[in-house]
Amino acid sequence: MNGLKRIYDWILKWAETPYGPLALFTLAFVESVFFPIPPDVLLIALALGSQEKSFRFALNCTAGSVLGAFVGYGLGHYTWIAANGEFTSFANFFFNNIPGFSIELFNSIKALFNEWDFWVIFTAGFTPIPYKVFTITAGVFDLNLIMFFIASVISRGTRFFLIAFLIWKFGPGIKRFIEKYFNFLAIGFTGALVGGFVLIKYLL
Repeated sequence: MNGLKRIYDWILKWAETPYGPLALFTLAFVESVFFPIPPDVLLIALALGSQEKSFRFALNCTAGSVLGAFVGYGLGHYTWIAANGEFTSFANFFFNNIPGFSIELFNSIKALFNEWDFWVIFTAGFTPIPYKVFTITAGVFDLNLIMFFIASVISRGTRFFLIAFLIWKFGPGIKRFIEKYFNFLAIGFTGALVGGFVLIKYLL
């Protein structure tokens, strides 16, 4: 926990440098593959420091996250399962060392992909569920790339641009609200949206 706190503090310091936007892009990129800390923290800090650039930071963050998602997809597609059907040593390294990865979670997501495809990526991209687990799993199960791209852009973009809008509109006063309640709002919004399409699916 102390290690993660030090990394968190180190990330926030980038907001005070001219390299903040580049750091944000990089953080969003690696978070989609393996990094444990979401880019929201740096996005919030940068947007608070320059509210008029909030949407530019959100676009930067979205681009990095989606590009990273394709790297995660590639890792899953090409390096995760050996010819004998077992996990590769690379996959086992992730399971043993990267926070958020586990064989149990992997198997649970496999069942979700079999039924929901697009909505699994959309939900993971917008909510606080570790996105990296889903990007890699999507590659393992060969999710349609166009579907993967669309779901990633919509979900990641919606999340980051909503944060940017709140800061642009309300300024520093909204920071505590975002940190405390944003994930709950994201889960509620996603649940309502997905639930609506589920009802349509079964009623029509």
